Amino acid sequence: MSRMNLEHLRTFLAVVRLGGVRKAAAGLHLTQPAVTARIKALEETIATDLFDRSSGRMKLTKRGELLLSYAEKFENLSEMVARDVIHPDGIEGRLRLGVSETIAQCWLPELISRFHTRYPNLEIEFNVDISINLRAALLSDGLDLAILLGPVSEYSVDNVVLPGIALTWYVSAQAPVLENPADYLTRPVLTYARNTRPYREIKELLFDRVGPGARIFPSSSLSACFRLVEADLGVAALPRALGQSYLEAGTIRAFDPGWTPSPLEFSASYRGEPKSHMIETAAQLAYEVATEYHNDKNI
Repeated sequence: MSRMNLEHLRTFLAVVRLGGVRKAAAGLHLTQPAVTARIKALEETIATDLFDRSSGRMKLTKRGELLLSYAEKFENLSEMVARDVIHPDGIEGRLRLGVSETIAQCWLPELISRFHTRYPNLEIEFNVDISINLRAALLSDGLDLAILLGPVSEYSVDNVVLPGIALTWYVSAQAPVLENPADYLTRPVLTYARNTRPYREIKELLFDRVGPGARIFPSSSLSACFRLVEADLGVAALPRALGQSYLEAGTIRAFDPGWTPSPLEFSASYRGEPKSHMIETAAQLAYEVATEYHNDKNI
């Protein structure tokens, strides 16, 4: 028997975990023929079929189940070596990071800097999107680490809960001063994108306190929300940490209608398998940076 190719073994694990050649190809950034060729080469190396293809689906054979147990042990051993033996300067590869816009505007630059300090040869690819899309990308193996409105309630995902980000109501500095600040909520209310917890909470509270006449305008852009508030086109509950510069510039004012939406709860979420010490470390670095930002901004 020829020597087993370790990349073929990793490909085998991806096919099993992701549920087929097509999904494994997407997760490994390979073509489907390339994945099929690796599985075929692995089967030729050990002279046995790993999958029963008779039903049109790739179901593990008994020897495939046995190889799976050994492959997982090999993977765990590799992670122990990466954790305990390899110097961080020797860690190469790519970290696919997804973050919500709130995080991108708050402390993403410091996080990227911290990553580069810890893993100088690591390539970092990041994407800014709404949390529902980040969650889908994480579960489909399109991301290694997602920092999103969480946690992600899936058995396959581990979550590191981050400090909350407080919200404050803002109105344009051009707006007249009202005797009852709650009356500002009869104006258009700019909120987070649909299908997010902040949007749902604000919608429910507005309908309860203002009535069915409440006007809600969701947006996936925090920057646009702040600009619209500045232009006196609506009011909004936005991150206090990001509103400070607008307050100092005198373009907006804070107001208290008697209630404020709950702080934004984010998590650094990643798949538990395949286990990766580098990704676990990245999630912990996110927690450290978020905590420092929280303490510095007193939010």
